[in-house]
Amino acid sequence: MTSTQQRAALQRQIWQIANDVRGSVDGWDFKQYVLGTLFYRFISENFASYIEAGDESINYAALDDSVITDDIKDDAIKTKGYFIYPSQLFVNVAKTANNNESLNTDLARIFGEIENSANGYASEDDIKGLFADFDTTSNRLGNTVKDKNLRLAAVLKGVAGLDFGNFEDNQIDLFGDAYEFLISNYAANAGKSGGEFFTPQHVSKLIALLAIHGQTSINKIYDPAAGSGSLLMQARKHIDVHRIEDGYFGQEINHTTYNLARMNMFLHNINYDKFNIQLGNTLTNPHFLDDKPFDAIVSNPPYSVKWIGSDDPTLINDERFAPAGVLAPKSKADFAFVLHALSYLSSKGRAAIVCFPGIFYRGGAEQKIRKYLVDNNYVETVISLAPNLFFGTTIAVNILVLSKHKQDTSVQFIDASGLFKKETNNNTLTDNDDPNDPGHIQQIMAAFSSKEEIPHFSRSVPYEEVAKDYNLSVSSYVEAKDNREVIDITELNAELKTTVAKIDQLRADIDAIVAEIEGVGE
Repeated sequence: MTSTQQRAALQRQIWQIANDVRGSVDGWDFKQYVLGTLFYRFISENFASYIEAGDESINYAALDDSVITDDIKDDAIKTKGYFIYPSQLFVNVAKTANNNESLNTDLARIFGEIENSANGYASEDDIKGLFADFDTTSNRLGNTVKDKNLRLAAVLKGVAGLDFGNFEDNQIDLFGDAYEFLISNYAANAGKSGGEFFTPQHVSKLIALLAIHGQTSINKIYDPAAGSGSLLMQARKHIDVHRIEDGYFGQEINHTTYNLARMNMFLHNINYDKFNIQLGNTLTNPHFLDDKPFDAIVSNPPYSVKWIGSDDPTLINDERFAPAGVLAPKSKADFAFVLHALSYLSSKGRAAIVCFPGIFYRGGAEQKIRKYLVDNNYVETVISLAPNLFFGTTIAVNILVLSKHKQDTSVQFIDASGLFKKETNNNTLTDNDDPNDPGHIQQIMAAFSSKEEIPHFSRSVPYEEVAKDYNLSVSSYVEAKDNREVIDITELNAELKTTVAKIDQLRADIDAIVAEIEGVGE
């Protein structure tokens, strides 16, 4: 069995476990327990591996808690960001789960102590509240303590039964992939709500490649609407980790999703000092003002959500929005996210942002913001994608690529609306590096990189043409391919003449037959 097959088998197994253990509980409501348990196992094994440091004579899980000195604990927290005693390790808790009548309270205590171990250390904010959504007292687990413990034990045993192999060899990649696989499946089954916190991996890869294109080093990467962190993790997969110097930054408004994003960082073995995920409203309470600018920004913000806008008179003077001279409409915050990202972007970087298509052609304040972006030469490319690529919406969205280091004043438009592979519920973008048979992602990136004109696919439009009305809709500049059958009129007329002649002959023959019949009758 190949590694790809092994990974697929593992993912099928974990999804089966997730469905089996939830019983009658809705999968969306139960996701915190499966994801949280996977996270608990990962940090336990990651921590044990750190303590053992490759010494086969040490089995951290078998040690007594009493042998742990304050110096050991202090050093571990400074390095890993948290501390787990041997008795608190996942393997030891799972081993006795079926017979532990106080399992739910034991887990709550252990999770609390892991979080509290970081108090007073640099990692405190990164660890605090990680297990907040793993509510061991929730009635979702059952009405009685016994029912809750049975459900919790089933989750622990199910995750314990997953074969990730040796931690040092491959477990980090497998854990991270398993976590994203679970999040993806939960999002796909949750409809609209799922699409709010997870961007499908194939689209995430395209966005990440656009943002990091051509950069040999990146100071840090940022997502102002981070969701579960999938866009940041895709960027990590497609760029050498050492090229991202100061780590991963993101802000998320939903508390549960904020916790998922932080777990996602740990599960991809990004240490607490290499990521900074903050909770809050990006538009009205932005973080990282002291950390900007960023060389790469990726984002899939919520489409056309309401925001306070002009009801807050201070926002028009905010350094993010003031240069445009106008605020995004209160009923459509899309351009507020765009201007926010632009203000956080470095002079050498790129921002790749998923956008609702209407913002590219509507009038009013949105047209004024487009004018500001075009006149200041910030718009590098607008890409129209196929419909039904995202969870919870069939909209054919666009990707807006912003840059502060363009080589000319033209704007590139790419019509990728015809690039998709039909799947069961959603369309996907194919990913194939074969130059003889490039995938959809590779085709888009090749056009983006070359800026060459490709009939019916890509075109770089001079500033003067765009500035006529500041319409940034792809269909206004890239002529759609006419797929209607080409008809040769001369040939068609000849065929019609022949057909008419045959019809005339047939009528004459019928008339002759009728006349003959009538003559016999007489």
